[in-house]
This record gives sequence, C-alpha cells and structure tokens, in this order.
Amino acid sequence: MQKFNKNLIIATFSIAILIGLVLFGFLREKENYIDYELYRSILQNGMINKAIIDDEYVTLHTSNGKYKIVKDVIDSKELYKYTYVELNKGDDYTELLVDIIVLSMLVFAILVILRLVKRDRDLQKEKIEKESKFKEQISMIQKQAFEKNQVESSSEITPSISNVTFDDVAGINDVKEELTEIIDFLKNPKKYSDFGVKLPKGVLLIGQPGVGKTLIAKAVAGEANVPFFYQSGASFVQIYVGVGAKRVRELFAKAKEKSPSIIFIDEIDAVGKSRGNFRNDERESTLNQLLTEMDGFEDSSGVIVIGATNQVDMLDDALLRAGRFDRRVHVSLPTYEERLSILKIYLKNKKHSVDIEELAKMTVGFNGAGLSSFVNEAGIYALNQNKEEITKEDFLAVLDKVIFGKKRAISFNNNQRDILATYQSAKAIVAYWFDIEFEKISIINNNFKDFDKELLSKTEMMNKIKLYLAGVSAYDLKYSERFSNSKEDLEFAKNMANKMINEYGMGKKIIPDSLDASEILENALRENREFLSTMDIALEKIETILIERESILFEEVKEIVSNPY
Repeated sequence: MQKFNKNLIIATFSIAILIGLVLFGFLREKENYIDYELYRSILQNGMINKAIIDDEYVTLHTSNGKYKIVKDVIDSKELYKYTYVELNKGDDYTELLVDIIVLSMLVFAILVILRLVKRDRDLQKEKIEKESKFKEQISMIQKQAFEKNQVESSSEITPSISNVTFDDVAGINDVKEELTEIIDFLKNPKKYSDFGVKLPKGVLLIGQPGVGKTLIAKAVAGEANVPFFYQSGASFVQIYVGVGAKRVRELFAKAKEKSPSIIFIDEIDAVGKSRGNFRNDERESTLNQLLTEMDGFEDSSGVIVIGATNQVDMLDDALLRAGRFDRRVHVSLPTYEERLSILKIYLKNKKHSVDIEELAKMTVGFNGAGLSSFVNEAGIYALNQNKEEITKEDFLAVLDKVIFGKKRAISFNNNQRDILATYQSAKAIVAYWFDIEFEKISIINNNFKDFDKELLSKTEMMNKIKLYLAGVSAYDLKYSERFSNSKEDLEFAKNMANKMINEYGMGKKIIPDSLDASEILENALRENREFLSTMDIALEKIETILIERESILFEEVKEIVSNPY
C-alpha cells in the first residue's frame, strides 16, 4: 500500500510538470513576422517601445507583443528617431536554451510516467504469479491431506474383541436389565427372527461424563462375544466435505462383514447435533449418511448401534425417532449400594483396612470414574507415606483433592443430604400424584419419562410446573428457607409458565399479560404447600429411605403414598 501511494504521488507530480511545460510552450510570448506597411503603421503611431537590430532582422517590442521584420527593408536612421534601439552584436542563444530545457523536462516527465506504469504492471504481474503459486501449493497440500485421510479412514476401522463383562462393571443393575435383551439378540439372532420380533437398531446411553457408558458398551460386546467397533463422534467431523460420510459408510460396511457385531459411537452429539440455522455442510452430510445407514439395516443384519451422550437434548430429532435410536438407557450416578459394589471391585487386589460401607457413605455423588480415582489417589498417598496398606486416613487425606482439585463429583455432608432428601421426596410424591412417570428417584437426580411428550394440555403443563416447584414448596414448609439446588427447576418452571402465556395462549386472555406467568407460579406454589402439608408422614418415610439408600423406586413411592400409616 505504501509503494502504491508513493508511485501515485510521483506520477501525479510528473503529469503536473508535463501539463505545465505544455502550457508554458503554448502561452509564452511569440514573435510575429510583419510586412513593411504594418511596420510603418506601428512606427508612425508610436507603438514601438524598443527595437533590437541583429544581422538579419529587427525585433520590435510593443505593448501587444514582439514583431520581426527584415532589416534591409527599413530605414534604420528613421527608426532611431522614433524609439530606443539596441544592436545585437552576437548570437542570442537564450531562447534556444529555454526551448532545450523545456523539451528536456518534457521528455523526462514522459519517461518517468512510462517507467512508473511499467513498474506497476510488473508488480501486479508478480503479485498474480505469487497468488497463483500459493493457491497451487494450498491445493497440493489439501490433495495430499485428503488422500492421506482416505487411507487413514479405511485403515483405522478395525474391530476388537472386548474382554470386559458385566462382572467387571458394578452398580448398573438397572442398565444390565435393559441391555440383557440386546445381548441375547446378538447371541441368538435366529431365535428373534423366527419369532418375528425386531429389536431396536440403536441404543442410546445417556448419562453424565464418567458414569461408565463406554465400559457398559464394551461389557455388552464382551457378554455377547461379538466384534466391537469403537468410534468417537468427533472422528467423523472432518474439514473436507464428504470424508465424514465416507467414514460412516466404511464403518457400517465393516460391521456388517463381521456381524453379529456392535458399533459404539461415543460422544455422538459431536456429529448428531440438531440441524438449525448454523450450517455445517460436512457435519450435515455425515449425519445424513448415519441416518441412511441406520435406515438401511436389514432385520437380520446382526448389527447393533450403541451411542453415548451426556447432551441428549442437543441431538437431532431424526436420530431419536422410531427405527433409529429408539431405546434410551439412562445411566445415573451410582447409589450407595452401587458405590459399595464398585468400591469392592477397585479395592479387590489392594491391601487395605478400611470399612467399605463407611467409604461408600463418604462418596455421595461420585461417579464410577471418580471412585476409581479416589481409590487410586488413596493408594498413591499411602505409598508415599511408606505404608503397607491403605487406611481410612489415606482416603480422608485425598478426599478434598479428588472433589475440588480435579473437579470430580460433589460430596455432601449429613445436613446437606437431609436437605436434598426433603427436596427429592417432595418431587417423588408430586410426580406420583400427578401421573408423571419415573422408575427411580435418587437423592441427587431423577428421570421423568413423559417429559418427552410433544402434545401437552394446560393441565399437564400445570402439573409439570408443580413438579418443578415441589422441592421449593417442601423447603417452605419444613425449613421456611430456600436453597441454591432449586435453581435449575425454578428456571424450568419460569420458562414453562412464560411459554403457556406467550406461545400457547393459556393465560386469562389470548393476548399475553406479563402478570399471568407470575400468577401461575404463585398458584402452583400455594397448591403444592397445601397438598404436601397433608402428606407429611409419607414425606418423612421417603426422606428416610433416600437418606439411608439414596434412591427410591416408583413402586415404593406408590406403596408409601397409598398406605402412609
């Protein structure tokens, strides 16, 4: 840019000089040749200011310019009478010199302009050549990377035989029951096909990071003794359009060759995110290919696709419809009994003198990965202390490190457990009372089945709001206080109330009124308090179970609410 500005200035200056020289040439004073009659007229009228006589001509200087006349046709003596006369004894090269200088400057200006034009043309040509060469290099790099990716995409897809079984995975009894049918199908596909029964093509494992979704998928493959194809969802997302789709085709082709087999796609949300306004041609192409491959399964293909995610709400609706990932298995954080089983496995080959039951109570909110790290950190600490076995003190010493230092699962003291038990027991009773289905509610989480319904009445939406506000209502009754764990449920309740008013016309009038949403929430809180105040015995019993076991089944809630005494 600087070079361009400099050249522009020089060019402009040169053009200005050229124009000036041309004007100078045209506008400078000219000498006109005259005849004798005009000479006599100028002379007699006294118009001559000065005369210069040289060898051949007489130059007359007047107010109107210069005039020349041949020396021999005039009377020089007469001229002396009328004006001042000078004799030019030598050649006067002044005008010639001026003309030469002007002409030289004119040529110089033209040469400068031509040089600048040529220089700019050369620079532009050089720039185009560099850009062309750079594009060729980029194209070559892309081609090499694409070819390399094609080779890798086919060579990386190899199955493995899992040596993990359900005996190696503790604390997932509910999940094992859900997956038993899948294992039996992989072992005996003919039994199901002869009976005309079709099992789901896809199973979606939903749970927080660290709860063991990958381990569960490996255990299914190990129990069924079939090839296990592991792929991360992120491995399908490529820079070049079409590469991800090609990898999907190759993956399913290899799995069908080795059937019966299992395809496990970890972090499936990386490729299966809901399609919206933010386009990503490569991801959409890959997702479409995945949908096509799942639709193309034959009933006897013997291939089961297992996906894992902790963001099921981000998945595209097309993935979740019937015929694809239509079976969902929620993998929750382990309860007390499940943590007890997990800890026994992790401490099995380690020298220790700890009460595993006490350790299980100490680790409320830990996932499987967190428990593994907890045991490992305690072992490292004991080794650094030159101990021969792991003791309770070693676990206490690393507890804060595991919880806070590495941001693993959250642990609760007894008072916090009581508060959470109150919150969850109220939600359990309200959910049962208003026919919101669930299998199990724990002290720290819950899974309500009918939350996936798309068509809801005003009554159903009001019941959901009451469920979201159930824990807050219980806090009002028991503690006359509120706690921060209700933040997420309060957000859900507010959003649903606003949708009822602003989107579904469920307020007092069709035209939205901002006060209607607040009235819906306040009425739900009041009705909850009135209802829960009559269920104090049932609340207390459910709280006790949640504190002791950290979870309660739907059937147990039903029995307690139906027969509280």
